Amino acid sequence: MSPCSKVPLVIFGPSGVGKGTLLKRLFAEFPDGFGFSVSHTTRAPRPGETDGKEYHFTTAEKFKDLLQEGAFIEHAQFSGNFYGTSYQTVRHVAESGRRCVLDIDAQGVQQIKKTDLNPVYLFISPPSMSILRQRLRGRATDTEEAIQRRLAIALKEIQYAREPNTYDYVIVNDDLDKAYEKFKQIALGRELIQDLLPPLDD
Repeated sequence: MSPCSKVPLVIFGPSGVGKGTLLKRLFAEFPDGFGFSVSHTTRAPRPGETDGKEYHFTTAEKFKDLLQEGAFIEHAQFSGNFYGTSYQTVRHVAESGRRCVLDIDAQGVQQIKKTDLNPVYLFISPPSMSILRQRLRGRATDTEEAIQRRLAIALKEIQYAREPNTYDYVIVNDDLDKAYEKFKQIALGRELIQDLLPPLDD
């Protein structure tokens, strides 16, 4: 990898847009090239999740202690649980010689922009809100109330992405294979022609 590729890569975009799938492909193809910044969370592990792999699972009390110590680059509260990216996890990836990848929300992006991390920002966009709605319902993992909540947050994320200077690259995930090829080029530090944010629909 080129030296510029070691700059941290921050990925953000609405829930259900396919960020996790793109990341899994990247890590499978380049197991030694990239490292995921494992966030801390106070939510309970889901079936199959392992502490230290998907998240660092912790208590609200411990999370607040870390917050007071200034341990987090960014943090947020979602559905009653805390989430945060620690400086230590990012350093750990960098020290291993891999490019650190952070998957965070728009609120976290705004916080990171106030730090000296200076990453590359990549926004993953759905083709439209109606398609995102279909994808979230198709996962069959959330209640209708939870889906509506996620859609409301998704709309805010897309609106934030439309503000000036929020991202360096945008990928519209309308075809997974094509989106991954673009994602891979960005992750490897190669320039490519930008996608354009699609118009908002209902």
